[in-house]
Amino acid sequence: MTLAESRDPTPPTAGKPEFTAAEIGALAHLYRGEVYRSTVWRTRLDSSTNWAVVTTGIALSATYSNAEASPLPMVLVGLLVTVFLLFEARRYRYFNVWRARARLLETDFYAPMLSDEGARRGLDWAALLAKDYRNPRYHITYARAIGRRLRRTYGWIFAIQAIAYYGKLAIHPSPLITLAQVWQRAAIGPIPGELVVAAGVLFHSSWAVFALVTYQIEAAARRQRRSLIAMG
Repeated sequence: MTLAESRDPTPPTAGKPEFTAAEIGALAHLYRGEVYRSTVWRTRLDSSTNWAVVTTGIALSATYSNAEASPLPMVLVGLLVTVFLLFEARRYRYFNVWRARARLLETDFYAPMLSDEGARRGLDWAALLAKDYRNPRYHITYARAIGRRLRRTYGWIFAIQAIAYYGKLAIHPSPLITLAQVWQRAAIGPIPGELVVAAGVLFHSSWAVFALVTYQIEAAARRQRRSLIAMG
């Protein structure tokens, strides 16, 4: 969920004095703490991404180990990477809380200070940050978090898996000659190859559509808050 408050178009007045040196020092320590927490959660994101990459590499090794090896590991690893994606999206929602707070301090506290505008109390960004501390909440939905991780990382992993799977069908145990060979090689036990291939196409196309839809939601949210102070 996005927290947003309208930006006050009027400049700060004398009724909104600048922060004292002690208050600026406290905000500096607060910023360091938020950066530290965002760094910790960023590391946790990297861990689940590493799991996805490593398991995909293992599946590739098993699938291409010899011409007679089954392509089934590439199917199973797609399901496993989906689990990692869901784990990482949950972690990303936590990471985004700390990242958004640190970014708000950078853009509305440090940037004005460095550009000689001065850091003043009583502004909308301070009220927004205080509200987020009093009533902490996620800044984005779970679906948007999945979409972000999918577009930035997991989409490429899924693409590699799809290419590797259909490449395996095309070259092993010998180069394809007829379309019927695709169905024969894709069959998993009693499951017909046509159904397996159709399920794979549906699986990957569904993620592509999901990434596109959540991107459009993100773009609409950015347009809506163009003139707002926001966290998310």
